This record gives sequence, structure tokens and C-alpha cells, in this order.
Amino acid sequence: MKFQKINKLKPGDKVAILSPSFAAPAKWPHIYELALKRLRDIFQLDPVEFPTTKKIGASGDERSKDLIDSFQDKSIKAIISSLGGDDQVTYIKRLPAQPFIENPKPFFGFSDNTHFENFLWLNGIPSYYGASLFTQFGLEGAMDDFTIRFLKHTFFDEGSFELVASENRNDIGFDWNDPTNVSKTRVYEKNEGWRWDGSSSAEGISWGGCLESIDELLRHDITIPSLEDFENIVLFTETSEEVPSADYVFRVYRALGERGILKRIKGIIVGRPKTQEFNAPKTLIERRAHSAAQREAILEAVRRYNPIVSVIQNFDIGHTNPQIALPNGRNIKINAEQKKIYADF
Repeated sequence: MKFQKINKLKPGDKVAILSPSFAAPAKWPHIYELALKRLRDIFQLDPVEFPTTKKIGASGDERSKDLIDSFQDKSIKAIISSLGGDDQVTYIKRLPAQPFIENPKPFFGFSDNTHFENFLWLNGIPSYYGASLFTQFGLEGAMDDFTIRFLKHTFFDEGSFELVASENRNDIGFDWNDPTNVSKTRVYEKNEGWRWDGSSSAEGISWGGCLESIDELLRHDITIPSLEDFENIVLFTETSEEVPSADYVFRVYRALGERGILKRIKGIIVGRPKTQEFNAPKTLIERRAHSAAQREAILEAVRRYNPIVSVIQNFDIGHTNPQIALPNGRNIKINAEQKKIYADF
């Protein structure tokens, strides 16, 4: 695959705020306004709302139009999704490619936005897996400094940057239905760092997303990179707030193996799994057990098909805070000897 160059942002640039999945700004306007303020104050970017940004129940055609219009609008320099959801698989496959190929721009989002980012990837347009408006910019209390640091790379900086593990971690938020929660601060705990298995250094193009969405891509026979493409890919995955079981995770990875993908890839990066939600808290022992079971399930599946590829788990991507908005469709370099990873931003 050959990927287009996408321009970096400058302070004062206009960025589209879209809801390609669930229109969260309509349900939680207090989180929406807080996130917009952070976007303006911390990054000096000018958010622009589109017709379905606040329209709950908007059709796939309506949301497609917003995607197309935002890319074709010359005044818009980037697109940030408001949140994820669960239905992009039903309409992204009908998007025309040409408006995006002719107007490449950085897109930010994760979770259900895996589908749109796969579409962009197939059309040679890099994106950033992360930085949804509500979950990163609208974080209760204050944005994470770690998240801000890597967001500034994605927005403004050219070049290759080292990816590192955060010192602290959190995966349980507050109820967005209570506006008083926006002033509260989450409780963080020490992050145990990356879990590295394998000694194979490699370099390749990143592709991946939310494992549940990748499952949807496979189930519904949506086009994904070819087996030839996967010979030059660093795969990344992470799991959502649905907190899937280790058995489920194993089966999706096994499906990737049976399709001939796992034996071809250059490396695997796995996001730190979400282990609980505010309405279903778990003990530390339960959360650690969930994380360990998922790690072991992934390794069991991968090693059936590829005994040497490096698998690096507990990454700060996806449904976790703090978060790296990981470049998708850009070069990733894995140095197994030094246990370091670099990504082109």
C-alpha cells in the first residue's frame, strides 16, 4: 500500500466534530461543551459542528454525507469523532472512495470508528486510532498530561516519535448522566508497563482497531487489507467497554490465524484491556485476573500460527486513560533488543 501525506494542523485551524456512530453530544451536552472548551483552550483549534453531530438516530446516509462534506470542505483541516457506537458496519461499506482520496485529512476516533479507519486505510489515507472528543477531551476533572503530549504529536508534529508506557492508569469513569461529575477526578493506579513476548524486531505499517469491530469486519465479509498487505503490517488491537471474555478474544485471534493473517504480520501491539465500568466495578484481584486471562488467550492463539512475532501488550491505546492516539496506516518500528517502539506521526 502507498499512503498519502496528510497535512499537520496549525493553531486556529477548523476541525469538524462528527458523530459517525452514536450522537453523544445530543445526550450529554455538558460533556460536549467541556470537551469543545478543552479543544479550544489547550490546542487552539476551532471546532465546527455538522448536521448529524447532535442528531440521535441519524441514518447511515446522513452520517455518510457529513463525512463526505467534512473532507471536501477546504476550510476543515481535520475530523474528530464525538464517540464510538455499534453500527458503522452497516453503512461505511457504501461510502464512495473518491471524495476522501481527493481530500485526505487526519481523522481521529476509535472503537466503532475502526470501520471508517479501515475504509481510509484501504484508500491510502492514514488516520489516528484514538482521541474521541468525549473520552479524551471531555475527561472529568482535567485531561491527562500523557494524552495531551501525544495528541500534540498527532496534531502538530512531523517525524518519528518513541512510544512509551504511561506511569499511571485508569479504566473506570463517572456517570455522564450526572452533570456534577465533570468536576470530579478519577482515581488512578500505577501502570505495570508493557508485557513483551517474543524477540523479533520488525518494521511495518500499522493496521487494526477495536477487536470487536475487527470481528464485525470478518463476520460481514468487509474488505480488509489483503494477505499480501499483511506481510508488511504491524497489527494493533484492543477491547472495548463491553469487557469481552478471554474465550471471545481467543476466538477472534484464532479467526485471524485461520485466515492466514497472524503468520504474515510483522508485529502485534495490544491495548490495555478495559476491565470494568462505573456501574459494574470489580476488585483489583478480579481486574488483574481479567487482564491476565486476556493476555494469555492472545498469546495462546498467536503462537499457534506464529512462534516468533513480537507481541507487546498493555499498551495505552483504545478504551483506556491515559491514551496514545496511535497512527493508523503509518510506519511502526519495533526494536525487540532495546524493548522500544517508534511510530511515524
